[in-house]
Parts: sequence; C-alpha cells; structure tokens
Amino acid sequence: MILRSLALANFKNIAEVNLEFSPKINCFLGDNGMGKSNLLDALYFMSLCKSFTGAADPLLIKRGEQFATLRAVYLRRGVDEEVNAGLQPGRRKSFKRSGKPYQRLADHVGVFPVVLLSPADIELTAGEPSERRRFLDQIIAQSDRRYFDSLVRYNTALEQRNRLLRDECADTGLYDALEMQLEMNGAYISARRAETVEALGKIFAPYYAAIAGCDEVAEISYATSDYPEGLAAHLAASRRRDMALHYTASGPHRDDLLFAVDGLPVRRTASQGQTKTFTTALRFAQYELLRTSLGLKPLLLLDDIFDKLDAGRVQRIMAIVGSAETFGQIFITDTNRRHLDEIVADIPASAENYRLWHVERGVFTPIES
Repeated sequence: MILRSLALANFKNIAEVNLEFSPKINCFLGDNGMGKSNLLDALYFMSLCKSFTGAADPLLIKRGEQFATLRAVYLRRGVDEEVNAGLQPGRRKSFKRSGKPYQRLADHVGVFPVVLLSPADIELTAGEPSERRRFLDQIIAQSDRRYFDSLVRYNTALEQRNRLLRDECADTGLYDALEMQLEMNGAYISARRAETVEALGKIFAPYYAAIAGCDEVAEISYATSDYPEGLAAHLAASRRRDMALHYTASGPHRDDLLFAVDGLPVRRTASQGQTKTFTTALRFAQYELLRTSLGLKPLLLLDDIFDKLDAGRVQRIMAIVGSAETFGQIFITDTNRRHLDEIVADIPASAENYRLWHVERGVFTPIES
C-alpha cells in the first residue's frame, strides 16, 4: 500500500498543504513544534479515525478556524482510492472512501493500516496497563473485525455494569445479562490477545537483538487471570466486593502485557537506551505482524525515533529501516539532518526513491537531495 498524496486544510498548526510522496522514504526536517509530528498525526488520523495524541477532535482544528479537511489518495491492492475526512465543532467527524460515507467509522479501521513509532511510546513500558492493552487492541483490531466488535460490546457492558455498581442496584437480572455479555466477548478478547502476544514475541526478539547489538534476552508475555468457573460466575460471586469498590475488578480489562530484559522488568531496571530499543523492536514486530495478517504493507511513521539512542543503535535501526524487503513506504521526522542523510545515503537520488521537506510553522518546503 502506498500513500500517493495528502492535502490538509486547518489541521492543527497546518493552514494548508498539498504534498505528493515518494513510494519509499519521505523525510521531514525541522525544529520541535514546527508541525512535523502534526503531519504524521494527519496520516494516523486518516487510517485510524483519531489522533495519536488522544486529543479530542475539536482540538485538531487550527485555532481560530471553524473546520478542518483532510484528503488522502492511496494506491491499495493496485487501485487508487481517495479518502476524505472533515471536522467541525459540535458535529460528528465525517469519513468518505471513494466518495461513499461510512455508516460506522469502525469499518474504516484496518483498511489503510499504519504503524507509528514516537517518543510517547515510553508509556508502553512506564505507563499504566491500559497503555499496553491499547497497544495490543490496536494491532488486533486492524486485522480482525470480530475482535473490534467484541471489544466494543465488552466495553459497553463493562460501563453499564460499573454504573449499576455505583448506583448500588440490586436487580440481579440486570447483572446476570451484563455478566454473560462480558464472559462471551471477554473469552474471545483474551484468546486473541494471548495468540497475538505469542506471535509478536517470536518476531520481536530478533528485532531487539538486531538493534541492541548484544546478547541481551528480551521477552514479552501476557498476564491474564484464569476463571475456572467462568467469568460470569466469578463476577456474580464478586458483586458485593465490586459494589464496595464501585467498579468491576475482574476481567480482560485488568490484564497486562509484561516486558523483561534478561529476566528483569523493563519498567524498573532498563536504561533509556534499552527502553527505546525495546519499544522500537515492539513497533517493528507490530508492523511485520500486520503486514502478514493483512497482506498489505502498512505505512510506517517514525517520529523522532533516534532520540536517547547511542550511535551504534541509531546505525542499526537505519539499516533495518532501509530494508525494502520488510518495510514499504516510510515517513520520518527528525531535527537532525545528518540522520536523514545517512538513511538515504545509499539510495539513488530521485523523487521515486525519497523526498525531503523542511518544516517551519506548518509550512513544508521541499529540500533538494
């Protein structure tokens, strides 16, 4: 899959831009806060219908403006497809694919897959379990429609049960119905997460070793609770406790993804370089897993990924990124021109192979190779 072009109006600090991309490597150079990451956020938004920052839709509209529009043209499975999106305060965001609006935005997720590496990935190791569950959910949801629907139904039932708990509702029939939904959907969620972590781990370990350049053993595992009597029965027996807590304390929404290097938890013992290596390898593994399951090469977005890495790790990452066999179209931001020059150093200079832009205050100016 290739993104041919992107046109934006009033998206974050970008007033207006219309860019045509190289099918291979696209580099954006500039100081922090100039709009490089905002462009990657637009690419992310066009794939997953939301900002990678978690910002609410109205905050994606340029300050002082009343709307934002985005238009992307993709080459997908040999066919050009246009996606249009619009944002207005107080209105539901709109998405159209080839001129046809979506009835459900969920139907767009996974059609134009994307993988993002950014400084915020530190939250995968240092943040709450919800960050790691979200990472897993994003991988599976882009390739498994049933999983996405199960996740929506599970979260809806969970929210409703928590509301009953807060209200101290005594209607056992309502609890029974919701707990059955949680069990039915939770079983599929847990099973797919476990399968995905196992597959991800096999891909992840070689990437970590290749980037680290040493004999460290990095591992990931899925931590989930077992309910021999079934989740519904367990929740029924736990109602009094959960009512005192005002929330549901058991189920897949409490699971976690565990990270270790040489048997020690990354969160507590890893250096900055090890942590960055770990999250980078995770994202590369995510990319390869999606590529295999979807039969498409996702867009790979690399946002300032060389920060906090020594020269050796930077060089090894650049060698991996330059592998056309694994990765398709790549978008890279950096404040350091040298990094970008080294990435494209061995590539014949042409718009087909790579393009570079300088970014300043939301304005994108082409850089001659």
